[in-house]
Amino acid sequence: MTKTSVQFDKVIAECRDLFSKKMQDYGAAWRVLRPSSITDQLYIKVNRIRTLQMTGKKMVDESEHNEFIAIVNYAIIGLIQIEKGLSETLNENPKEIMKLYDHYAQESKNLMERKNHDYGEAWRDMRISSITDLIYQKVLRTKQIEDNAGSTLVSEGIDANYFDMLNYAVFCLIKFSEETEIQNLSQSVSP
Repeated sequence: MTKTSVQFDKVIAECRDLFSKKMQDYGAAWRVLRPSSITDQLYIKVNRIRTLQMTGKKMVDESEHNEFIAIVNYAIIGLIQIEKGLSETLNENPKEIMKLYDHYAQESKNLMERKNHDYGEAWRDMRISSITDLIYQKVLRTKQIEDNAGSTLVSEGIDANYFDMLNYAVFCLIKFSEETEIQNLSQSVSP
């Protein structure tokens, strides 16, 4: 599991870097989004990934890899919004936002490590398409919970679903990085 922890940190560093750069470009404009809007953004991203996986055809030059990064970042945005509520102003302290980003990334990693222990890293034997379907399912569940005004009878809440989406997206990004490493090795060995 140490390997997974290191890989998780590497993926989060890549996602965080993009998040930080977008904060510099746009500020915290996402702070005006209601939780349902964040969930819909997650829906758009995972639905596009599923479409690409099922059709094998891409009309916009954005990779699945980039969409999974967006899922990680939107899930963290969702967790921040749950904690802070939406805001009508864009005067957010970037350092505070990045501190919250790091907090939720660490919470997600802690959850991932606990679940990986109990499930024996079963995700490593799964296909990226299957993990994508799990993210899709979590988005649909979250939409239903939101439509029920956040009320559940026996299920986990919205935050638990955001954490799962985040971790599943990290798993896909880890799998992509491993596939790239294998391809690079095979190309360096080929004459």
